Amino acid sequence: MNLSEIKSALTQVNEVVFFEPDGARVPAHFHVTEVGIVTKHFIDCGGTERKESVVNFQLFTATDYDHRLSAQKLRSIIELSEQKLGMENLPIEVEYQGDTIGKYGLEFQDGVFVLTTTQTDCLAKDKCGIPEEKPRIRLSAIAAKERSCTPGSRCC
Repeated sequence: MNLSEIKSALTQVNEVVFFEPDGARVPAHFHVTEVGIVTKHFIDCGGTERKESVVNFQLFTATDYDHRLSAQKLRSIIELSEQKLGMENLPIEVEYQGDTIGKYGLEFQDGVFVLTTTQTDCLAKDKCGIPEEKPRIRLSAIAAKERSCTPGSRCC
């Protein structure tokens, strides 16, 4: 999900609800404590210089159980961040504290926001000697195909 998509999604709801990847609901009294741009400037293991930027939201749950963040309030926080930080329509990354700080992707499904898991990857597989993954084929499917006869195939 990118910035324009969350802004659009927020026009469709009054209440902002987040779910973790395992289906647990983020407590309703969460705060969005930061909205920012995170830029990573690095060299991958193949020697290629790269830059990646994301819009970062930080979710935080405190003990103020009566707190609720409305969709309108979150939209105004995003709009202020766009004005002050010159945000572009970048992908969104969400930080949320579990056992440690996790970084998640974000999707909008059935009126709620779902934190999605992310994975690391090698960006220079061709230079690192990491072989391409071959497609997995069930041997039973091949055997069944070979055993099947069609009219006129003279296999029977």
